[in-house]
Amino acid sequence: MGAQGGPPDEEDLAAKALELVGDPTLEEVRMPSRPESALTARRLTHSVLLGRWSLSPQLTEHAVLLVSELVGNAVRHTGARTFGLRILRRRGWIRIEVRDPSRGLPCLMPVHEMDISGRGLFLVDKLSDRWGVDLLPRGKTTWFEMRVLDR
Repeated sequence: MGAQGGPPDEEDLAAKALELVGDPTLEEVRMPSRPESALTARRLTHSVLLGRWSLSPQLTEHAVLLVSELVGNAVRHTGARTFGLRILRRRGWIRIEVRDPSRGLPCLMPVHEMDISGRGLFLVDKLSDRWGVDLLPRGKTTWFEMRVLDR
């Protein structure tokens, strides 16, 4: 329930996602490879970065957008049944990883003003400090990192 017993607010929904799916800061959490899982991944990211780690709203907003793009790619292009999400923090950095069982590499395409799709990795490239893909024996991990100010 949200404030004054109304409908649940975004923080309540994020906390519920953590409870149902698991904590991506402790271990990789697995989610079904369906479009609606992007919302769960966004909520988990928001909850950890803003709620738990008190990072800036702008950095959180950018990270949530990039998670949505990576999850969207995993759901749309891999044919997988599930994907994994992991959120890591070390001094001065956060790293967010999306793992899927496909070894097909994502491709950074040139983006034109009127394009309505294909902007995902372009956004990851522009808004993160660094990103990449690690091939695994079974699949890959696509990740991005962002600098954070440690207090």
